[in-house]
Amino acid sequence: MLLGEQEQFLSYNGEVLIFHLSKTKYVEGATADKTMNLCVRRMAFDRDTKLFVQKSSGVYSMLASHFKTEIICCSCTTDSRTGIILPCVLMKKKKQNNVVKYFVLLLHSSNQFEQSFHFKLDYELKEDIRLFTGPSVLWRHANKLFYISSATCTVLSAPVQLSSVVWTGEIEDEGTVVLGIRTACLPESEEDDEFSTSDRAIWGSEFFGYAVETQKILTGTCFMPHAYSRVVSSVYVCKNEMLKKQLRISLVAITHKNQLIWFQDGHPKGVCELPYEKPQSVEMAVTSSNDLLFIVSFASGSICVVQRRDGLQVASSWQKVRSVLVDDFIGSGSEQLLLLFKDDSHTDVLSSFKITDLGAVNYASGIKYKHDVPAAEGLQENGLLTVQALETRLQAGCTSVRELQQHLGVKKRVILESCRALIDLVEERTHILPTAKKVKCRRQYRSLLNSEPFEGLVSLWDDVENPPHSLSKETSLASKVQEHFVEKLWQRVVGDSLVVGVKLTESFHLSLSDVSLSLVTDQDFSSISPIIECQNKIIKLNKAFSALSVSSCQIEPPPKKMKLDLRSKNDPKKEFPKGCARVQSDGAKTVIAVTSLSPLLAFHRVCCIVLLHAKKQKHWNDSLQESKKITVVCGKILLSLEDISSGKYSVKMLRDNGYCTGSVEDILAVLALSVRFSFQIVSSDYTLTPINSWLLGEMECTPFKECHDNIFCHKAGNVYGTVFNWSLKNPFEGVLTLFCRNLTVLFQCLHSLTRVLPPSCNIKLLRSGTEGVLTEQLALALEKEMLTSRNSFFSKENKAENSVTWGNELGKKISDASVVSLLDSEEGVQQFRKKLQNEREESMLSMNQTMNGALYQEIALKIAETQLNSDMIVWRLA
Repeated sequence: MLLGEQEQFLSYNGEVLIFHLSKTKYVEGATADKTMNLCVRRMAFDRDTKLFVQKSSGVYSMLASHFKTEIICCSCTTDSRTGIILPCVLMKKKKQNNVVKYFVLLLHSSNQFEQSFHFKLDYELKEDIRLFTGPSVLWRHANKLFYISSATCTVLSAPVQLSSVVWTGEIEDEGTVVLGIRTACLPESEEDDEFSTSDRAIWGSEFFGYAVETQKILTGTCFMPHAYSRVVSSVYVCKNEMLKKQLRISLVAITHKNQLIWFQDGHPKGVCELPYEKPQSVEMAVTSSNDLLFIVSFASGSICVVQRRDGLQVASSWQKVRSVLVDDFIGSGSEQLLLLFKDDSHTDVLSSFKITDLGAVNYASGIKYKHDVPAAEGLQENGLLTVQALETRLQAGCTSVRELQQHLGVKKRVILESCRALIDLVEERTHILPTAKKVKCRRQYRSLLNSEPFEGLVSLWDDVENPPHSLSKETSLASKVQEHFVEKLWQRVVGDSLVVGVKLTESFHLSLSDVSLSLVTDQDFSSISPIIECQNKIIKLNKAFSALSVSSCQIEPPPKKMKLDLRSKNDPKKEFPKGCARVQSDGAKTVIAVTSLSPLLAFHRVCCIVLLHAKKQKHWNDSLQESKKITVVCGKILLSLEDISSGKYSVKMLRDNGYCTGSVEDILAVLALSVRFSFQIVSSDYTLTPINSWLLGEMECTPFKECHDNIFCHKAGNVYGTVFNWSLKNPFEGVLTLFCRNLTVLFQCLHSLTRVLPPSCNIKLLRSGTEGVLTEQLALALEKEMLTSRNSFFSKENKAENSVTWGNELGKKISDASVVSLLDSEEGVQQFRKKLQNEREESMLSMNQTMNGALYQEIALKIAETQLNSDMIVWRLA
């Protein structure tokens, strides 16, 4: 009589093994014998009947008196004696005195069970129980790791503390490895990975790998970042290999946040939201079309399959699933999924199933499959040929993609080598190019992971003809320029931006339109470019600090003509002509570079070289004759998380006795991140005295200690940090200038201002400068436009006359005396007619002169530059 039962399912070589535990009581007279039988049935899928049939069975009998016997788990493990993978079952017998006996059974092909080893514990195994090679048993108890194998038959304890085990498997060159999570153990030495240390310190926990055979601790960051240690519950390692003495690992992980994440070499590459809650485990299947399927099991009995093609996405899902197995059940050479559903109406668990690979294979119980007719065979053959052709095209496309990836890799290495050469140039070091190698033809397919391109970098100039002394000459020139022009280097941190400023000396007279800053990292990061992307601005202050000018904040007019390559359209000599140059002649100029701070902080500590680029030009008769680019090494800046946390480079705008105590560098940093807007306010009926009260009262502004005309807003909220400048022309007219972070702050300030102004006030946006200054600039610009046109045409005539060569005799004028002598004879008349014809042709030639293309382009460029400059000033006056 069947008193109780317990079933476990395992796939092995395309078969389904059903382990069944039954206790049968036999009564013979007055004696009773209790035995426990572990039965196994081997079930195989019959492609003819589309059903599972039993191939064979086996029984293992045990005495069951005073014992409570259970099946803990089953798995396929490698027998270390033969190297053959065999089904393995872990059993438990619990006695009345709380002594628990565990034993491990191996199932051979003859359906005979073999007891490999047994062990006793005074507690029950409940957490993270795994079977692996040996066979061996591993478990976690009281945050400690224990294991026992058939070779030792002794329970061993690993010298690690851990809170959970997320994966156990084989790693190349390491053997059996356990991936677990433990409380962060921060290193005392500074030689360890700084990024990993900071990550562990933030999250308080870390991943680690423990090699069972060698008792070696592996770095957990090669699996995934420590930041995921709080959410990951289970892991499946898809691929691991050792390349160039570096472990390369691909894996998927499920989290408590109902996500599946794909990791490649410790970096997340994709994420997928799961359709159900509480995912428990994940495993992988490889289908006939080489698709990767990730099968996720949930606590509710649901199953979902995530497909990895263009990205991770849920391909299908099922509910009320009792068990899911992965194997080649139909004998096609690839893997399929076997879903065993919960069905109370059937006693046999294999009566309700489904076999699928989310493709061509799809078998389910309860469906009658009809035999294919001959016509369907032809259609199936045509479909197979179509699929093969599509696969060929796909492979060709993959080959093209690999070639493009290799080409992009070569470009990236060339750019990085050029950046290194630039760093060596500005630091006065001799740059050594790598040895060039010839590209070798590859006749066979080699993967990108196992092959490296054989290209090298070749110098584009002859190293012999350019001796090293030329480099020293250029660097010495740069050093002289640096000493002559650069006065101070500073840096500030404002929000998520890094502001780097270079104060130029008053003797700096080069064109500001050709001045810029570059930030180059001093470290050698192979994965990123050392050139940091930044935005340049130029701020000019006069000695009294009463006038501000931020060049990059000028608003451009709409295009009126086709723009040529105007390399000097923002030349301050054009924006501030000779008549107004005296206004800025005593001013200090600062070049500022603004870049994003977050990417730099990812490296924890960054050292950057600051380069100043300028163009040295020589002018003669208002025309550009010669220009030479120069590069100045301004110095180095060091940025670290410690300095940011301590506020070393923060902007400090404090109030002291009614004044703002911010330094000049703090003020420039705020202005560099702001946009300038000027408004002309005119009141016909009332004076504009409420504006001062509004600035000092409602906006909580205080004037700078160095400059009383410019005031800083201390009001809490978005408007904090706004700089105002209120210039009163007369009691009824004034100009209000705002330096705002964005348009939202501008609108808030204007909304607050309109509530205190009289209703009859007129507010007008000034695009740039006052009306008087712009009028003087327009007159000078029109004069320069006229002079440029006249000089251009005069230079054209001179060059054209020099380029024309006349004949010696044919170019001479015919005199009156020669005419009389020539007309005396017929031959003389013919000669006179010939000379007259030549003189007429030469006259026509002088009237129809052609112009060289380069000369015409130069003249057109000069005229277009002056015309666009005039149009700019007219647009500002409008």
